[in-house]
Amino acid sequence: MSTDVWAALHTVVGWVLVLSNGVAGLWALGAIRWGALRHRSLWWLLGAAWVLVFVQLTAGVILMRVAAVDAPAFHVFYGACCAVAVFFVYAYRQQLAHRRYELFGLGALFIMGLAIRAMFLGG
Repeated sequence: MSTDVWAALHTVVGWVLVLSNGVAGLWALGAIRWGALRHRSLWWLLGAAWVLVFVQLTAGVILMRVAAVDAPAFHVFYGACCAVAVFFVYAYRQQLAHRRYELFGLGALFIMGLAIRAMFLGG
């Protein structure tokens, strides 16, 4: 695929990543108060949102290789931090099982914030 296709994919997946993590985070936090929001669909959305983090990371690395472009260092840093945050939140799921919705809700919003920060630094 061409550089333009990879760049477009990286941009589109970035926006979907931000939006899906935002929706999943707010949904999980809303589920703390409203039991009707505690549905299996939340976990599917959250899983898809977090898979997008790794799709985005892969697309970014491929874009850097195909286009031979050096991305801004902090753009790459915040992108990698998104992946690390997914691992940390997932790793604490057993220890914080009694606060599951808070953990995953705040974690998703944190990842959304990191992704937004990466987008602003990406140029």
